[in-house]
Amino acid sequence: MQWKCPHDIMETRTVLRVIVTDNDIRKVTLPSKPQTLDSLIEQLGQHLDLPYTFSLQYEDADFNNALVNLTDIADLPEKPTLKVISLVTSPTLSQADTDIMSVNSQEESPLTRQDPWPETFEIPSFSVNVEYRLRQGNLLFMRDKTYLQVPRDMKHEVLEKLAEAMYKFKAYPREEDFNDVASALVKKHPCLFEPGSSTGWNGWKNSIKFKMVNYRSKLRRAGCTDVLVNSMKRGSQDSPRNVKKPKRFEINFLPNMPAGENESSMESKRLEIVEEMKKRHPSSTLIAQYMDITFSLRRKELVEKEPSVKETLQRWPALFRESQIIAEFNRITSKNLKQEFFSALAKNTSRFLEIFESKKGTAGKKLSEYLIQMKSANITDVTARRTAVLRGLAVLLGEDTTDFFKTCFDIDIVTPQVSIGILTVVPEDSPMSPQGLPLEVTDTAIILEGLIAMDGLENVPHAMCFVFGLIYALNMEYPSQLKYTFEFIQRVFLSLGHKSLKPKLQSLKNLLF
Repeated sequence: MQWKCPHDIMETRTVLRVIVTDNDIRKVTLPSKPQTLDSLIEQLGQHLDLPYTFSLQYEDADFNNALVNLTDIADLPEKPTLKVISLVTSPTLSQADTDIMSVNSQEESPLTRQDPWPETFEIPSFSVNVEYRLRQGNLLFMRDKTYLQVPRDMKHEVLEKLAEAMYKFKAYPREEDFNDVASALVKKHPCLFEPGSSTGWNGWKNSIKFKMVNYRSKLRRAGCTDVLVNSMKRGSQDSPRNVKKPKRFEINFLPNMPAGENESSMESKRLEIVEEMKKRHPSSTLIAQYMDITFSLRRKELVEKEPSVKETLQRWPALFRESQIIAEFNRITSKNLKQEFFSALAKNTSRFLEIFESKKGTAGKKLSEYLIQMKSANITDVTARRTAVLRGLAVLLGEDTTDFFKTCFDIDIVTPQVSIGILTVVPEDSPMSPQGLPLEVTDTAIILEGLIAMDGLENVPHAMCFVFGLIYALNMEYPSQLKYTFEFIQRVFLSLGHKSLKPKLQSLKNLLF
C-alpha cells in the first residue's frame, strides 16, 4: 500500500459553503470530491440531515457570483458556495411552520398530519351563533355562577367541532387525550362546568368519546385509510382486538393517497425505485421523490399485510438506506430522527456516566466494566462514551442485552438468528468478551428476522439510531428483551408520547434530570 502524506490527503478533500436557508449557512467538508451530481446531493443530504428532496444552485463567477442551477458536477468550482433548493411541492413534516391540513383536504397530500398531539389542546372556534351563546353563558357564570343549559343542537355542533379538531392530530385518541380536551373546553368556557361531576367535565369527556366513534364512522364511509383499515364486514370473524392504530404516537400511521395517484400509479413508481436501486449509482433525487409519493402505498402494505423483512427488502430496497430511514421516520412522526437522537445522547451522556459510577450491586458491577473499557480506550472518545451509555441504559432498566448486541470476528462472520439485533464485527486480534464494549470495529450491521438488513454503519450508536427508525418504518414491535430501553428512547430522548411514564422509566428520568 502506498503511503500518502497529510498534504495529499488534504488535497483530496472538498470544502463547501452550503446555504440551507437564509439563516442556516454551513461549512461542509467531504472526504473526496464527488464524481457525480447525484453523489454530491446524497452526501450533502446525509451531512446536513435533510429529510426532503432537493437540487443545488452555485455561485457562478461568470455572472458576478449570481446563483445558477448546478446540472453538471464539472461546473463545480473550487470551494464553492451552494444553495439548497427544496423540490417538495406539498407540505412536508420537516416544515415546522406549516399549517395542519383540514380533514376535508386530506387528498391533497400524502401526509395528512403535520404536528403531534399538542402540549395544551386549543379549543376550536364554533359558529357565530354558538360562540355568542357561549360568550353570554360565560358572562352569566362570572356574574352569579349560573351554569349554561346546553340545548341539543348546540351540543351537537360543539362535539362535532371537537372531534374534527382531535382527528387532525389522532384518529384514535387515548384516555389522557380525552381528559385534555374536556378539561380545556370547560376551562375556556366555564359556563359548561358540570356541578355534579368530580372533575367538572366527566360528562363532556364521555360525550366526546362517543362523538369520536361516530366521527370515525363517517370518515370510514368516506374512505379515509387510517380508519377504513379497521372496518369489520358483517359476519366477519376478525377480532376487534386486532385494531390497527398508532401504538407509539405516530401522527401519520395510515395516510390517504395523494391527489392524482392511485395504487396502480404508485406501484409503477415503486417498480422504478426497485430498478433504480439496481444501478451502481442510483439517483438519490429520484428515489427521494418517489419514496415520498409512495408513502401511503408503503404504509398500507406494512400495516395491513405485515410482510416479512425479506419481502420488504425486495419490494422497498430504498427504505433501508440511511437517508430514507430518516425521511420515513420524519413522515411518520414529524421528528428528525438522527438529529434528535444524537442531540439527546450528547446532552445526557455525562450525567449517565455519573449514574453508572454511583451504581452498586450486580448492575453496578456490569456498568463499572463498561466504564473501565471506555476509559482504557480513551475517555474523550465520543463513540466509546455513547456506546457505553446505550449499553448501560439497558442495565439500568434491568434488561438483558445478550440476544440484542452481538459480536463476531471479521474472519468468522455468522449472522445471528435473532428477530432484532445489532452485530458488531471486530478485528481478529481484538480482545473480545461477550459483555464487552466493541470499540475497535471493522463493521456494524443491523439484523432483522435473521437477515442483515443494513451494514456498513459507523458504530453502535449509529446502528441503534437506525434500528429505532426501522422499527417505526417497518411497523415492528420493540424487541421484548429491551422494551423498556426502546420506550425510554422514544419517550425521553425523542419526546414521542405523553409526559406520564411507567414507574421504572420515571425513576430513571428523575435520576437523569
